[in-house]
Amino acid sequence: MPDGACNKVRRGRKFDQVLAGARDVFLSDGFEGASVDEIARRAGVSKATLYSYFPDKRLLFMEVAKAECVRQADQAVEKIDMSAPVRHVLIEAAQQMQRFITSDFGLRIFRICVAESERFPTLGAEFYESGPALVRNRLIGFFKTAAERGELKIDDFDLAADQFQALCKSDLRERLIMQVVTSVSEADRKRITDAAVDLFLARYGA
Repeated sequence: MPDGACNKVRRGRKFDQVLAGARDVFLSDGFEGASVDEIARRAGVSKATLYSYFPDKRLLFMEVAKAECVRQADQAVEKIDMSAPVRHVLIEAAQQMQRFITSDFGLRIFRICVAESERFPTLGAEFYESGPALVRNRLIGFFKTAAERGELKIDDFDLAADQFQALCKSDLRERLIMQVVTSVSEADRKRITDAAVDLFLARYGA
């Protein structure tokens, strides 16, 4: 599976099966350490089938990351009642973001993107578009709706979305990535979430 050999992903009957196997291998072995043989074995497919779907390992990795990010984002949207009061929606959104960035998957994918950024300069940008940018765009959509309802007063929706995400993350991921801590307590999450929402509404609440 030569990196950069082809930019086309082909879908087929065993596509999801291949993704599931690749997800396990990438998370356990990293991008560089992930072997085609092991991915095919975990997926229960032949190497020929794997190559036919993904002739480029980078494409396979990005497809795994995108699929999980979209799944997490869709799941978050389904759980949040966007018609609820703005404070309630913001708290729910903050909690969903925190769960993903501090999850085992979220941390491992972040580490892999950073580790491979020099070898594949576009990797980080592609991950950003499929993950953080997706959340950002959905926040912007909600902010615009809330502004129309008179619950928020925002001039720069892009900046407001960036600020809200930054407030919700605080230094959670940094502490976990650098192994300053090995887990985050619910009390710590609540403290950060409540402060993030309070600060955001102090600035943008109508």
